[in-house]
Amino acid sequence: MGKHIEVFLVEGVPGGITTAEIVGWTGHVLFGPRSDLGDLLKRPEAQRNGVYLLLGDDDEALGGVRCYIGRTESFARRFADHKAKPSKEFFDRAVLVSAKDDALTEGHWGYLEARLVELARQAKRVDLSNIQTPQGRKLSEAQASDMEAFIGQLEVILPVLGVDAIKVRPAPDSPKAASIESPIFRLELKKSGVSALAQQVGDEFLVLEGSRVVASWNATGTADSTRRAYSAYRSQHQKLVADGSIAVQGKVGTLTRDIPFRSPSAAGAVALGRSCNGRKEWVSDAGISYGAWEDRGLGD
Repeated sequence: MGKHIEVFLVEGVPGGITTAEIVGWTGHVLFGPRSDLGDLLKRPEAQRNGVYLLLGDDDEALGGVRCYIGRTESFARRFADHKAKPSKEFFDRAVLVSAKDDALTEGHWGYLEARLVELARQAKRVDLSNIQTPQGRKLSEAQASDMEAFIGQLEVILPVLGVDAIKVRPAPDSPKAASIESPIFRLELKKSGVSALAQQVGDEFLVLEGSRVVASWNATGTADSTRRAYSAYRSQHQKLVADGSIAVQGKVGTLTRDIPFRSPSAAGAVALGRSCNGRKEWVSDAGISYGAWEDRGLGD
């Protein structure tokens, strides 16, 4: 089923202050770069109760992004507090989540803050800068159900704004998963002990938990472009080992979680320890290559 999302570029340019809503949803999302924070905080939405995400690119962080999730009764006052704290200096973009007409209570926002932190830790797409784990507020069964529905809408709208912090893979047996997943593709290189499984889920190629990959990435390349590409793959592999996503034992590494990649070729390169044409080398049990599956329905 489709989803009608209204995204408005306040300044008329991508990457600037942006508002996002879903038709019929009580929530409201305000996004903007740190360079526009002054203008962002002058908006009426910034005077509301809500939760917020601070995001900043960091090559050393999980997924290349550092994130802080917080709750406040006034975004404008809270950001004034953060300005004086060196620990919050990392962010270069902010997301403010509120409700139209300020309809939700402090208890609702406390529940939402705790759940977003929980989802971010489960998703493992960012390094969380939260030192303490927020305690979720006690809500009635009906209120908790309402907030879970609210979160469901956030899980749709945040990736549209390029924010994947709480993007968790749907349960394999859920209707949502069945509607967006590809067949399972396999990649093997017996001499290196590589035996990996993956699926295309939405816009990401997920290498699945339990897949076996190379324990280290040692290829170098000759041409400048190849050396740069290989250096990036090696760095990515090293980060996954460092954060425990790849558990190394001997000459083989085993994935301890599903890991998203932007393409099957990038996934294959990290798994094999060399460059990979992912459209050809990932093959389903039915013998269909990823490329052939991707081109299904296009005819000759």
